[in-house]
Amino acid sequence: MKTTFLFLIIFGPGLAQPPAAKTFDRLKTLTGAWAGSSAQGPVEVHFRESSSGSALVSEIHGSQGYRDGMISVFHLDGARLMMTHYCSIGNQPRMALSGPAGANKFEFEFFDATNLADPKAGHMQRVVITIIDPDHHTEAWTFADHGKETTDTYDLRRAALENHEP
Repeated sequence: MKTTFLFLIIFGPGLAQPPAAKTFDRLKTLTGAWAGSSAQGPVEVHFRESSSGSALVSEIHGSQGYRDGMISVFHLDGARLMMTHYCSIGNQPRMALSGPAGANKFEFEFFDATNLADPKAGHMQRVVITIIDPDHHTEAWTFADHGKETTDTYDLRRAALENHEP
């Protein structure tokens, strides 16, 4: 009896969702098509859930010179929220949510990469996604190359889904 009571006190009847899962659910509200601009020109971003909701896939298309777009996959890894960015330059930086997420701001910081022989070589270092309202968000992508960082910010508005090809 005491064990059951203690279990209910610790976990409660609704089994509260861990903070990373709540943050992931908030990020999933971006599901859909987005269009906007950056300093490099027009950009489109499409978010979709995959793998029974265990992954959120973001696909970026724009005039920044990448041929087929870029894909990022967000997912939980135990108690942390991660993303893997499949970059147009051929490496795959992995980032984790750094610090506590605000209700509308998500900062992902580089921790390692595949296909990156030299950690000083060019790679995405940081991504900050800020949800302004249900139909407007920004994405600030910071690229690091031998100690120099440049940031490109996308200002995105929700767009019609009929333009999206999965």
